[in-house]
Amino acid sequence: MKILAIETSCDETAVTVLEAHGDLTNASFTVLGNALYSQASKHAEYGGVYPSLAKREHQKNLPALTTLALKEAGLLVEETQTLSPDSLLKIRDEEFKHSIKEFLATIQKPAIDLIAVTNGPGLEPALWTGINFAEAIGAEWNIPTVGIDHMEGHIVSALLERSENTGYKILNTDFPLLALLISGGHTEFVLMKEWFVYELVGKTKDDAVGEAFDKVARLLGLPYPGGPHIQTYAQKHRDTGVADTISLPRPMIQDDTCDFSFSGLKTSVLYKVKENASLSEDDKEAFARAFEDSARDVIVTKTKRALEKTNAQTFTVGGGVSANKEIRRALEELLDEHFPQTQIAFPHHSLTGDNAVMIGVVAYLRHLHNPQLPDSIHAHGSQSLV
Repeated sequence: MKILAIETSCDETAVTVLEAHGDLTNASFTVLGNALYSQASKHAEYGGVYPSLAKREHQKNLPALTTLALKEAGLLVEETQTLSPDSLLKIRDEEFKHSIKEFLATIQKPAIDLIAVTNGPGLEPALWTGINFAEAIGAEWNIPTVGIDHMEGHIVSALLERSENTGYKILNTDFPLLALLISGGHTEFVLMKEWFVYELVGKTKDDAVGEAFDKVARLLGLPYPGGPHIQTYAQKHRDTGVADTISLPRPMIQDDTCDFSFSGLKTSVLYKVKENASLSEDDKEAFARAFEDSARDVIVTKTKRALEKTNAQTFTVGGGVSANKEIRRALEELLDEHFPQTQIAFPHHSLTGDNAVMIGVVAYLRHLHNPQLPDSIHAHGSQSLV
């Protein structure tokens, strides 16, 4: 099966063409074409993602990136086409409608079996842009289109083992599976009892950990997105061998639940930063380390509690913060010491952020599980997977 996958939940526009084989126990995937454009530099001046700007960038880039992905996959046949009058009915933005019309008018229907598009959670204007585009090209080409949950993509991304430069295969997975989802918008534990049967184990009461990384980076005068910069500065401080002298709280660490809170930690950094007239580079490194250490300790303690409560046989970590080296190290150490029987899996570095590969993979696995498609796709900006 060949799948065209589209991801526009936030500030990455991603389009992938996958070829998928096998069943739920041995599925394998080859990336035939992959195109991604990050808008991070455009949102940096706002210190976060500006929804209307994200929408406009998605509208501008989707036709071009789809062309690139299809070309890389060897599925692009350019030829003047006569369009169906109904394929663009749902598109309300006239400029977007015109760009899709131009795209469809010059490209012959590719040999694609299924179109998959992220339908949430995320920024609704961004999500609807991807959905409208996917449904328009699906209607014109008479290819079935399915909506895929973004967080489900992050869960599955950790189960993808690199088999070759452009290929992945599903890990042999024992259930129940506990997934820790840590990103700019989410921090939660989700238990997958069997394929696509979920239970929410714990979640943040306020800020997501990735959001806290970004906000603390802004307090320290570091660029957006903040996570990579906090990691770099924190490691520089560790490398000096100097002890951590900044005391920050570990919110809810003694609480007997698997829930999180990061708002108070961010506020504590704010107050301590205000005590300094100015921050030197050494100060920034010390604050970055203190914050990262606190976030790490909370995540590790809550993970230990969640694993004890669920008796999970597989533990996966997904989302943008799963790329953090210190958090990865600490979680691996936790499982080695306390849960050696539990398999731990992280996504390949290229799959930690938002990407269309994971959306296509979930679409294929969902198709194997239940090939019946819903009648329509709706964006759900904040609805949880569970």
